[in-house]
Amino acid sequence: MSVRLGFGLANYPFDSPRSYFRWAEYLEASGVDSMWQSDRLVSTDSYLESLSALATLAGCTEKIKFGMNAIVAPLRDPLVLAKQCATIDYLSNGRLLPMFGVGYPNAAEWSAMGKSADHRGSIANEMFELMTRLWSEESVDFDGRFYQYKDATIAPRPIQQPIPLWIGGSSEAAAKRTARLGSGWIGGAATPADVAKTIGMIKAELAVVGRTIDKDHYGASIAFRIGSVDDDAVVNSPFLQRAGIGSEIDLNPLFCIGDAAKLTQRLRDYVAAGASKFVLFPVTSGDTDTFEQTRRVIEEVKPLIED
Repeated sequence: MSVRLGFGLANYPFDSPRSYFRWAEYLEASGVDSMWQSDRLVSTDSYLESLSALATLAGCTEKIKFGMNAIVAPLRDPLVLAKQCATIDYLSNGRLLPMFGVGYPNAAEWSAMGKSADHRGSIANEMFELMTRLWSEESVDFDGRFYQYKDATIAPRPIQQPIPLWIGGSSEAAAKRTARLGSGWIGGAATPADVAKTIGMIKAELAVVGRTIDKDHYGASIAFRIGSVDDDAVVNSPFLQRAGIGSEIDLNPLFCIGDAAKLTQRLRDYVAAGASKFVLFPVTSGDTDTFEQTRRVIEEVKPLIED
């Protein structure tokens, strides 16, 4: 497997808008494989809208790939979403990594938008089929349970043919969805054992449906900090507070807070579980802290993990 590290953002950690582009330029200059943006439409802390943010990266970078980790597909319109992805991939000369999930049933977006979380998996399945066809076919007719299209066409279509369709989630349904419709999988916050379990489910379903997924197209996400749980950036992190920090929950299996050696070993544990693509989310506050945490991973961890 070809092991590669990418960096992602959850809530916005920088002091100014320009810092986002400086970070992207630094990642590209450092040979980082990819950059990712988490997607939350409703939040009290600052989150960039994924597709808008990625569109700006098409213009300020030249080599680094980028994706969304992950867009909740049933909250979006499939035609608009397919068009947005195609446009970004075209303008970036084929560097978009589209990644989608079905969302959690209790996510704030459902009630805020007056939408039901019911049938979100079935809705996503139709969306993925529709978008895949819109990205590659001249004209699409579709008569589904949730969507009906007649002579739908988008242009320009993506540079990548086929454009990858990465899927998240760790349930049995997510594993089946990935095996039947996806070209890759990246897990959310999960232990190496859980990642191994999901990869196993995907591979078992691939055998059933007669498809293959590249062995390099399995990955994991992990929030990290080279430091201490007592650091202000950890204690005050909205991202970790939502995940349960400060509660009775043991975050250690899901997050990695410690020295560079600990992060390196955690990544090796994921590699042993079958993952090779990683999205690292720095737990930081402000420009100086974010760039320093990023630098340490690039200099102290990346050379030991990537082949």
